[in-house]
This record gives sequence, structure tokens and C-alpha cells, in this order.
Amino acid sequence: MASGIRDKVAILGMGCSKFGERWNDGPEALMVEAFQECLADAGIEKKQIQAAWLGTCFDEISVGKSALPASMALKLNNVAVTRVENFCASGTEAFRGAVYAVASGAYDIALAIGVEKLKDIGYGGLPEFGSAMGSLNGLWFANMTAPGGFAMLASGYAAKYGIDMQLVKKAMAHVSVKSHANGALNPKAHLRKPVTEEQVLNSPMIAYPLGLFDCCGVSDGSACAIVTTPEIAKSLGKKNIISVKALQLSLSNGTEIAYDWDGAQFITTSKASLEAYKEAGIKDPRKEISMMEVHDCFSITELVTMEDLHISERGKAPEDILNGFYDRDGKVPCQIDGGLKCFGHPIGASGLRMLYEMYLQLQGKAGDRQLKDPRFGLTHNLGGFPMMNVCSVAIVGKYGD
Repeated sequence: MASGIRDKVAILGMGCSKFGERWNDGPEALMVEAFQECLADAGIEKKQIQAAWLGTCFDEISVGKSALPASMALKLNNVAVTRVENFCASGTEAFRGAVYAVASGAYDIALAIGVEKLKDIGYGGLPEFGSAMGSLNGLWFANMTAPGGFAMLASGYAAKYGIDMQLVKKAMAHVSVKSHANGALNPKAHLRKPVTEEQVLNSPMIAYPLGLFDCCGVSDGSACAIVTTPEIAKSLGKKNIISVKALQLSLSNGTEIAYDWDGAQFITTSKASLEAYKEAGIKDPRKEISMMEVHDCFSITELVTMEDLHISERGKAPEDILNGFYDRDGKVPCQIDGGLKCFGHPIGASGLRMLYEMYLQLQGKAGDRQLKDPRFGLTHNLGGFPMMNVCSVAIVGKYGD
């Protein structure tokens, strides 16, 4: 009977490139930058890696349709390398491939790497949903932009819970202020300037009620992880072993768009998070989760996610946010590294970049951002668009805890 992967896989090492407008660096250079840090952190030789998974979304402008660019750029020794794509969960999908491969016993040591060169797509932001996704079950979504799609989420949320939109906007502004304050402490973040609530609320409108500072930026970046078994990690002399507690994936089945979606939540996040807590043995996430990196492509997405992760009660996320519950010095710090708001969202890299921060925090290596004695770190990716989407949730912690 299936028992999940709790404590069956350890993170041996992680690495992350500097995120930003990396005009002079191709995806290969970004992968090498992240991989070199990861390999040094793991303390192994490259030849010990037996398989790899590459996460990237836009094949036309990143690495093409195969995994060869990763194999060649990293000079992997003719091992199996697989390219995976699952919208904004692509980086976590690569991690899932490597983790499951080790948990199954197929490989002892595996690599997960994600990369994206979004600054080369020719858009000021992400492409329109219609052009990026085409037709789903015969339904076309031409001219629907990411801000436009997620702006509907804010309106739906305010309407469902009878909350004044000005309060929702104030909570969204706090989300952005909090993340920018954290990102200012992170040398690898793209945007490193703190912002004020006044700046956020008075910024140019993009898609009502989302202003400029409610939207994440566009950037380039790469992140990676090397995973193995806890036993092998111990044999290599690792002391503070970080293990995978849970890894869950949930995809829309299409019914949300016609029947189930109320415009105020993500069904996939609710489902994936409950399964992840069960796998990790977490009974009360509001009390047991120490920190989170969630998919803050827009500030309203982070707000709604707090409820979909079953940490804030339904309709109560704005109150928790404004009370500082998710601030760096709050009960469950969120976006300690600055999040998508400060890193941007190079799609294939984001999931692994989130895990990188959780890994640093659990090892006490986060520098000025370091939290006190974190126990469980959660990461969350949301891909697609509000009505139909892909969601991944990962939980990591100290081995044996």
C-alpha cells in the first residue's frame, strides 16, 4: 500500500543563479551558475549524478524541446536527462521526477534543474493566455492576459465574502510591501528596493484592482537541487540533513470552469495542500508550518492562497495579512526571500528557487533573512489560469523530525 515519500529522500545540495535581466547570459550559462553552487554544496563529484530532470516552460525561447542543452551545458556523463513542463509548476515537476526516482530505488543520486529566459520572449509580461495555451476542450481564451485573469479573482473574492474592495486592496498592498522588504535583504533577487503602502496603492493600474506593484516582474534565472537517500547523505558526512516530507500535485479536471469555480479560490491548491499535510503528518498547518514560499504571481493570488492552504480561515486572509501574521517576524513568514514579487517568475526555475530558500533557512544559512529554528517549510506553485490550473505543494524539513 502506498505510504508516500516522507523522509525517504534527502536534499544533498542546492544552488540558485542571480535572477534578473540577464541579457548577456543564455539559459545554459544560467544553469551552469546554479549547478556549480549546487554541486559544491552537495560535496560530490559530477560523475556521481546518475539521472537528471530539467524543468522549463517556453521551449521556443529557452532550451528547445529536448533536454540536450542541459546535458551539454552541465557536461553530464551521458546519463538520462528528461525535460518536463507543467506550466508554472515546471521547476517543482523536475524536482518531483528526481525525488520519485530516488525514492523508488531506481537511482542513488539525481539532479533537478529549472531554467527560463523570459526576458527574451518579446513581451513586457507573460504572453496572453490564448496565445500561450491555445484551445482547451474546444474553449479559446484569446486576449486574456495574466493580470486580467487574476484581477477577476480579486473581484470574485470580495464579492463572495462581502468584503469592501478597498480593504482587499489594502491587504494586497501589505503583501507587496512585506515581500519587497524581504527581497531587499536578498542579493540574488531581481528587485531589491523596499516600497511603501502609499507607493503600492498609488501605482499605475494594470487590471483593476491590480496595480503595478500587485504584479510580479519578468526575469531570467535558474535553480537546482541534488537529491539522494538519507542513508547516502549520512555516509557522505552530512550532518544537518534536510528531507522531503511531502510532494503533491493536483490538476484541474476542467469542471471548475463550468460548475465548481466560484471565482474566489483555487480548488487544486486546497486539494494538493490537504494531501501534502497528510503525507507529512501535519495536523494543524497554521501552527506547524514554520515558513512558506507561495505562488505570488499577483498579490491577490498570495492572499487567496493563504486560505486555500488552510492556514487562514475562509474570508479571513485580509485580516491575518494586515495583522502581520505572514510578515518575516510573524507566525508563518511568507516569501522570506522576496517571492515572485522580487525574483520575477522565470517559470521553469521558480519552484526550485522557492525550495532553495526553504533549504537555506532549515540549514541556518539564510544570512540577514534567517528565521529562528524553522521546522517545516512549504512551497506552492500555481500554473495555468484561475479557472483551470496546475498546483504543486512541497514540504521539507529536518530529517527525522
